[in-house]
Amino acid sequence: MATRTKKSSEGLPALFGVILLVQGFGSAITEAAWDTAFGVSALLREAHAPAWTDLLVGAAGCVLLAVAARHRIARKTP
Repeated sequence: MATRTKKSSEGLPALFGVILLVQGFGSAITEAAWDTAFGVSALLREAHAPAWTDLLVGAAGCVLLAVAARHRIARKTP
């Protein structure tokens, strides 16, 4: 019986997806509610990026999570 070992880089898209999701949408929510930014979005604010970039970062996180889910499903099918 052969067992497959998981590569150490297989979980990276999901990890980065969650990080970007929290950074993007979380910062958009905190900026709307408390007029403050954190993390990546705070750096984007200092670089004079528009406010919609928070949502773009969150959307990029969603895309990475979808890619990770698709790879996981494809790996499980025979």
